[in-house]
Amino acid sequence: MQPLSSYFAAARAGTLPAVSWVTPSRADSEHPPASVHQGQAYVTAVINAAMESRDWSSTAIFLSWDDWGGFYDHVLPPKVDLNGYGLRVPSLVISPYARHGYIDHQTLSSDAYLKFVEDDFLGGARLNPKTDGRPDPRPDVREDVPQLGNFVADFNFAQAPRPPLLLPTNPPSDSPDLPPYFKTAPACVGCTALPPRG
Repeated sequence: MQPLSSYFAAARAGTLPAVSWVTPSRADSEHPPASVHQGQAYVTAVINAAMESRDWSSTAIFLSWDDWGGFYDHVLPPKVDLNGYGLRVPSLVISPYARHGYIDHQTLSSDAYLKFVEDDFLGGARLNPKTDGRPDPRPDVREDVPQLGNFVADFNFAQAPRPPLLLPTNPPSDSPDLPPYFKTAPACVGCTALPPRG
């Protein structure tokens, strides 16, 4: 566990670790009553930092949400084990090698991120809740369920790597609930500084 400042320092130095999990605080999470604009500025700053880093040429960013703003889904979650899968949530793959305009129709879950990391860095070995020696509430190794897709399909490693596409941390908004800071702050294209909260 590291403070977010360590991530930004590593991005600037071109020494990002092989795998980083970045989780926002409640104020930056887009969960009500937090501001969606604030959360998007946070995520954009984190991604801009990776894109501006020397590490960009070997980076894959998986941006995912743990829920979404709807209250129903017309597609039933697949049953894979005792826990099953939950409702569908959005996810983006951002990389110099991500397929352009690709929409992945596989069945994926948070387990697919683990599968990608384990395949890439552990040669396909799985972190098994029965043998990994740490508290692990999973009933089984879900990375191996037959329904689970593979994020490798989202990449084309034969394509010429794309350059970064830096975004503004404060894009124009007509939201009536815009936090005060964003009402007067510049668009700040490519910014890697987190905006103040509130």
